[in-house]
Amino acid sequence: MRVLLKLTLDCTPDAAWRALRSPAVLREVVAPWLDFDSLEPGGLPTVWPEGPHRLRVLAFRRYPMGEERVDLSSPGGLPAGVRMLRDAGGAETGPFAAFDEWDHRMAVSALPDGRTLYRDQLLATAGVADALLWYPTWAFWQWRGMQLRRLAPSWRYDPPGTADAAVAADDVTRGAA
Repeated sequence: MRVLLKLTLDCTPDAAWRALRSPAVLREVVAPWLDFDSLEPGGLPTVWPEGPHRLRVLAFRRYPMGEERVDLSSPGGLPAGVRMLRDAGGAETGPFAAFDEWDHRMAVSALPDGRTLYRDQLLATAGVADALLWYPTWAFWQWRGMQLRRLAPSWRYDPPGTADAAVAADDVTRGAA
């Protein structure tokens, strides 16, 4: 099955890119239907590093529904100005394990007005269950899209060191006064 989204997000591409790699944003985008708890030592990171991450899936933020592996990479060879995050993981146990294959790709690029073009593609296979699972998967992806649009205006990106440098400079200014 193939599910697509193509959205304009009211934020910069840097802010959208940062948000796509944030477990906190993932949790907001899937709420209230789902939530995730980390099964990794140290819990959820602030920003996902590339590689596999084990999670517990929770229905309605409360009821365990199995385990999932998020396996992130950033494919190369893209056109200039396009950044892509790929999740080639998938559910290992529970009802979502019906999907035999999972290839989720999210791409961001700049629009002429400074906003972000967001493209999202899920290629998943559940064998004979594809026909039954397509519509609920599509509907959930539409929910994700609405949540992304709703949240995007609140996303910001501070390059590493920028916020820390501004706070340090402000502290120095206050201390000198």
